[in-house]
Amino acid sequence: MSNPRVLCLGEILYDVLADQLGRSVSEVESWSKYPGGAPANVATSLVKLGTPSAFIGAVGEDEAGNNLTKLLQEIGVDTTGVQRHPQAPTRQVLVTRKLNGDRVFAGFKDYNTTEFADTRLNAGELPEQLFEGADFLVLGSLELAYPESGAAVYRALELASQYDVKILLDVNWREVFWTNLDTAPDKIREIIPKVDFVKFTKEEAELLFDTDDAGAITYRLNSVEGVLVTDGDKGCAYCLGENEGKLPAFSVAVVDTTGAGDSFVAGFVHQLLHNGLQNLSNPEVVKKILTYASAAGALTTLKPGAIASQPTALEVENFLQEHQI
Repeated sequence: MSNPRVLCLGEILYDVLADQLGRSVSEVESWSKYPGGAPANVATSLVKLGTPSAFIGAVGEDEAGNNLTKLLQEIGVDTTGVQRHPQAPTRQVLVTRKLNGDRVFAGFKDYNTTEFADTRLNAGELPEQLFEGADFLVLGSLELAYPESGAAVYRALELASQYDVKILLDVNWREVFWTNLDTAPDKIREIIPKVDFVKFTKEEAELLFDTDDAGAITYRLNSVEGVLVTDGDKGCAYCLGENEGKLPAFSVAVVDTTGAGDSFVAGFVHQLLHNGLQNLSNPEVVKKILTYASAAGALTTLKPGAIASQPTALEVENFLQEHQI
């Protein structure tokens, strides 16, 4: 297998999705389990698009951990960086859905958020050789909610800096993961100067910077190469290189939005590597990269679950030929 060009660090888990829309946890009659976790979703999506990736994270020594690791391997994701914790269970998240398909993260059933294996990611066990050959590190902010996995994030940032690996942070704000919501924004803001690209949802940008203006955030940070602000079916605002603008979303019949943002990130990184970072100064290249990312995200909403619904490179190409923005 070729050396992974993109390392995705963070959580892999099961989204336990409500089968019935528009109901609270107690009203849901049946649930379906789907593999997920934003960094794992990005890793699998990248492989499907044709960019070799690795996943770095911790799972339990349980059936869920076995199944998720096996799934990554079957798709073709490098699992050298997967750690197994002997006591802590693999995380499962209850997800209810609104009538329009949007999801609501509704807790963890029998466990406290701090008890899961992904919180125990060990900084000392991160495989340095993966960073030596990689071009990109993609991570989220959820690991910052816990001391041990937070230390692993900082170690990964060190290794990325040492080996000149570009870093993309997808904030991926989820209240239910944090035990202390008051400290969360500062912990996230602290690592942003250490990364090269940041992807926010509109709500995340407003939470952290009181604005959803991609250009204003870029200038305020004065340290990143690009800022993306996604807003679901309203499209994406961006400031990449010297280029600033907005791109409309593709209009599709949404079934489930789970993982759409992760496929968007994967599409963005895949195209960035394909086109070359030096070409971000070209407005047409920037539009092409983001249009591709938007298509990958849109296609993921057509079926339930995150990983199962991710498109292949051919499906994205066909979609782009049919739908000109």
